[in-house]
Amino acid sequence: MTRYIRVDKPHEGITVITLNRPSTANALSISLLNKLQETLKDLAYDASCRVLIIRGEGEKVFCAGADLKERANMNQIEVRKTVSFIKESINRIENFPKPVIAAMNGSALGGGLELALACDLRIASADGKYGLPETSLAIIPGGGGTQLLPRLIGKAKAKELIYTARKISGKEAVELGIAEYAAESGHVFNKAVELALEIRRNGPVAVSAAKTAINGGIDSELTTGLVIEEKSYEATISTEDRLEGLRAFKEKREPVYYGK
Repeated sequence: MTRYIRVDKPHEGITVITLNRPSTANALSISLLNKLQETLKDLAYDASCRVLIIRGEGEKVFCAGADLKERANMNQIEVRKTVSFIKESINRIENFPKPVIAAMNGSALGGGLELALACDLRIASADGKYGLPETSLAIIPGGGGTQLLPRLIGKAKAKELIYTARKISGKEAVELGIAEYAAESGHVFNKAVELALEIRRNGPVAVSAAKTAINGGIDSELTTGLVIEEKSYEATISTEDRLEGLRAFKEKREPVYYGK
């Protein structure tokens, strides 16, 4: 998978997917998307993966979005299929059963930012450029941006960024709530790993259940959301990890969780 996607495990419990097309600013070609989906399918069932980090090769660009050179040679039917394929890949990230952190080590525009928006948490590069500039190309965001961005920062501000095709800095991205942190160039990945290690300490079944409860309930009315939370909580009750957490608390030591 090293041609378009590289997979590394720098720490126990942490898996890193690197978008590996630096010569094209890690653009989302069909070949890269095929490898990405294949990798995500495998990792979804990999118990050794407790937290997933997605990064781009290099330090200047996380992902430039759709491969416009590839798209220039497509007919209208092929373009529709490709846009649908990008959306399918982004949905797979959003529905990944474990926490996903986007280490945006450089700029993320268009589909590249949409990919990051589908992650649970985002680390921006302070000097990077971020935005959904599709309207400047006479199209609109087609990988979920018109839905993901308003849910993250509010309808009016999302409209402003999409209508104007404006590109903002990593620091502005944090101020707006698009990213949780902005790190200096070259330190984005380290910050992502730091955050992943903090998450990894906790019960993996519980963290996944929390993700299910939050994602499932956020767009529901409160009563439905509370039912989703209850069902997600129930998934943790019979686990060995829950008992280990209680023992560790009683014995005043760090718990050791196995995801069981």
